[in-house]
Amino acid sequence: MYTEQQFLDAKVLLAQLLACSSFSREEQGTAAIIQDFLRARNIPSHTVGHNVWAKNLLFDAAKPTILLNSHHDTVKPNASWSYEPFAATIQDGKMFGLGSNDAGASLVCLISVFCAFFDRELPFNLVLAATAEEEISGSGGIESVLKSADFPVISWAIVGEPTDCQLAIAEKGLMVIDAEVRGVAGHAARNEGVNAIYLALEDISKIKAFEFPEVSQVLGPVKCTVSVINAGKQHNVVPDVCHYTIDCRVNECYSLEQVLEILRGLVQAELTPRSTRLQSSKIPDGHPVLAAAATLGMPTFGSPTLSDQALMSFPSVKIGPGHSGRSHTADEFIYLEELKQGIQTYQNLLSHLI
Repeated sequence: MYTEQQFLDAKVLLAQLLACSSFSREEQGTAAIIQDFLRARNIPSHTVGHNVWAKNLLFDAAKPTILLNSHHDTVKPNASWSYEPFAATIQDGKMFGLGSNDAGASLVCLISVFCAFFDRELPFNLVLAATAEEEISGSGGIESVLKSADFPVISWAIVGEPTDCQLAIAEKGLMVIDAEVRGVAGHAARNEGVNAIYLALEDISKIKAFEFPEVSQVLGPVKCTVSVINAGKQHNVVPDVCHYTIDCRVNECYSLEQVLEILRGLVQAELTPRSTRLQSSKIPDGHPVLAAAATLGMPTFGSPTLSDQALMSFPSVKIGPGHSGRSHTADEFIYLEELKQGIQTYQNLLSHLI
């Protein structure tokens, strides 16, 4: 059962985390704060780099294991902040601070619920992972934890991110592609050369017009956007090379590799993906968490934004307090009532699985 003490403890922990700078790859301070919080409650924890993880007291390898995951790294604050980014300023029922919404609130609520279930006899195991480098999808974050030799095998995961406590049952994958198209240099005043910019425009027109035939019921169509272009060094020279970048948001109907091959058959440019790590995800139909969500009357949706789900090979859902639109904005905040809502939501979801 939810208690007011859970809220008060989560509020204090969040304030401590907000007061400590934790840019991606620089999260050692917040990792120590999380370890101290668990230690004070006699909960042993482990570290992998700046990641902190722990398992429930009555862990039994014969049972399925649920991962409770959120991140404690942040982006850097922009110049428009009017509050101190590295402080927990409470005003009008809100707590302002960098990372309060994304994803400090989700993290402290998951920690609270993990502590509440820590010593209970459960039909499943719980593993808590407070991870680093989520904002940069870095290899030193959840990926390094999952590769750790002593980390348990995970059955499925609850990933804490601001979703207004609605359940994201699918998430689009991301692939960034660098494209290079080559023409022939020539003098701009003469009818010479093959303009690489014009060749790139032909490619871009095809990308814009192309529709991937498989459309997801929850994530919609694959979306490919040319977001950067660069060519030419001199006004009187026809450029022989043009570079452009394609941002691909991929539904669960395609792997990133499949999308890459389709685009290669469509354009003239040589396409080089920066990474094919960040795959899409969707919880399987009939999964117990969907039944629990339905019982609780919890809305479900497909998420266009990326999280550590993209680096998980097992089923996962994404849910947490706060609103996604506040993430990475000046004067980021979380409502204190949302902290209570987050704890209650996670606790209710797990209780319905028992």
